[in-house]
Amino acid sequence: MNEIFGMTDLDTISSLADIINDKELSEITITEGGRTITIKGKKCVPAPVMGMPPMPPMGAGAPAPAQEAPSPAKDEANGGNIVKAPIVGTYYRSPSPDKPPFVKIGDKVKKGDVIMIIESMKLMNEVQSEFDGVVERILVTDGQAVEFDQPIMIIK
Repeated sequence: MNEIFGMTDLDTISSLADIINDKELSEITITEGGRTITIKGKKCVPAPVMGMPPMPPMGAGAPAPAQEAPSPAKDEANGGNIVKAPIVGTYYRSPSPDKPPFVKIGDKVKKGDVIMIIESMKLMNEVQSEFDGVVERILVTDGQAVEFDQPIMIIK
């Protein structure tokens, strides 16, 4: 059998598949000495969030939560730009609990402005706006687990 990276091909493929499964990666590519091997795994799906109670009905004197919004499809019909999660992780609206949020409903944003952080695999990933406009809706709550391509906010 041919050898790649000091192991037999089958051993290499098996080892890379184990890494993908253990680290919940979607794919891994290794290049050495002009040879490249790519192994693709299953798409990572976040674990279900347990213990989150349903939102209670709003009472007469209760203010509306800033994060509640209608379905994104309705906002698309109204011409809003939907900002989607670029990765699986946890949404944070501010750089730390004692700092103000990056954006609030009604804030003007420009393309390139940091609008949120998504923590994934213990890394804090700043997400920049792809649009100029005004933050119309924030569709998730601070600390909420989000999936890849999940709508996060609407910018008009």
